[in-house]
Amino acid sequence: MKQEYNVAIIGVTGSAGMSTLRILEERNFPIKSLVPIASDRSVGRIVSFKDRNLPIQAFSSVDFSKIDFAFLCAGSKFSSQYGEAIAKAGCVVIDKSPYFRLFPNVPLVVPEINGNLLRNGNKSGIISSPNCITIPLSMTLAALRQVSPLRRVVVSTYQSVSGAGRKAIDGLYNQTKSVISNMGNSDDIFPKPIAFNVLPLVGHILDNGQTDEEEKIIQESKKILQEDLEIAVQCVRVPVFIGHSMSVLCDLDLLPNDMNIIREAFEVIEGILVVDNQEEETIVTPLDIQGDDSVYVNRIRVNPQWDNSLQYWVVADNLRKGAALNSVQIAELLLEIDPTLSKFSVNCK
Repeated sequence: MKQEYNVAIIGVTGSAGMSTLRILEERNFPIKSLVPIASDRSVGRIVSFKDRNLPIQAFSSVDFSKIDFAFLCAGSKFSSQYGEAIAKAGCVVIDKSPYFRLFPNVPLVVPEINGNLLRNGNKSGIISSPNCITIPLSMTLAALRQVSPLRRVVVSTYQSVSGAGRKAIDGLYNQTKSVISNMGNSDDIFPKPIAFNVLPLVGHILDNGQTDEEEKIIQESKKILQEDLEIAVQCVRVPVFIGHSMSVLCDLDLLPNDMNIIREAFEVIEGILVVDNQEEETIVTPLDIQGDDSVYVNRIRVNPQWDNSLQYWVVADNLRKGAALNSVQIAELLLEIDPTLSKFSVNCK
């Protein structure tokens, strides 16, 4: 009989939590029982999973010594307060928040790139899933490293409002309606209105002038690739509901003359899909990839201004590969390595 597991999703009512619920169902993850958890105001509400209607439970009511996996989708504050306690109960924690990502003893994992980090186990009981831009960016950089060492990377992001949660999605919808109906444009979600606008600010500005989002992408990419990359990032919020995009300029030690070598390197990485025949109708946009699991690479070209310099465009669904899918893939990898989870649990059950 196939082994099944008790799974909890904490923050199930948010965008990342609901995506995790859907992806667990889509991928037929081996679940014995699923415990949806959210804030007290959501307790008792019903979520659907397969053919079951499950009542949302309070965090304080759950005994995590009886849970095998907990997907943390409730933000950094929750993870900082409760993540280690959940792990110490013997539950394997897969955390989507930024809190643990740069902890030395916590693996930061994109399975297609550095899943081998988990082969020898992880006794912290916690595994971090990276930022929703870091995941597709690091996948493409890992591909290019197969061709040549990287010298410098410059990234400009175009991030959808869903990266800021469900309230931001509702905010864009309501602001757009207000502008169309000549009722003005409120700015209660972001520092300035997002409808029909772009904001060169994702996150909060740090003392060094970077935003915390930009700093996350830089430091997480270095950790995942295990390389002290020269990388510069400018993050921009755009009036798109779902789907993050980025423009990448990458300097290599040696750029091949044949761009097919670059395209083939991208395609070697599972999860990357190259759409690049240089025709205008084949440009890839966030609308094209919503609900898709792939990381799309488009408009691959030589930058003629500098030697050995490459430009390309990347688009991915930030709620899927950028968040929930990567977390579920981590859980699947753990089961492949050790179905008993003893290598990954603080307290082996």
